[in-house]
Amino acid sequence: MKNIRILILEDDLETVEKIYSLLRQIEEEKEVAFEVTVIPDYIQTEEFINKNPQIKFDILLLDRDCFLGGSFHNINLENFNKDKVVSISSVPEYNLEPQKMGVNRTIHKDYSNLQSFADKFKKEIIILMSL
Repeated sequence: MKNIRILILEDDLETVEKIYSLLRQIEEEKEVAFEVTVIPDYIQTEEFINKNPQIKFDILLLDRDCFLGGSFHNINLENFNKDKVVSISSVPEYNLEPQKMGVNRTIHKDYSNLQSFADKFKKEIIILMSL
């Protein structure tokens, strides 16, 4: 069984819940195991992730705003395979910022239709698993 390490930079519990549910579905369908780390604020991103580049993840899900008022875009993307980073902001302009840093994958998070986000998310994760 293949293990896939995912880092989720997200502070919205509804979104995290949806992501966990979808990852569980994928585990059952594709016979993989996800090792998931959720960081809910930009300070922890700086302290635990940026200052510890030896910690490796296969996939990064990157929101922008966090409830502390800062931005998850403080992440050092040089420590990640940018082909396996997905911007998941609900604000379209915020999904453009990572593109300037070399991130090409975006899934718009629409809170009025999280099922659309979920459908796109599941397809994208399955694609990323094959890279």
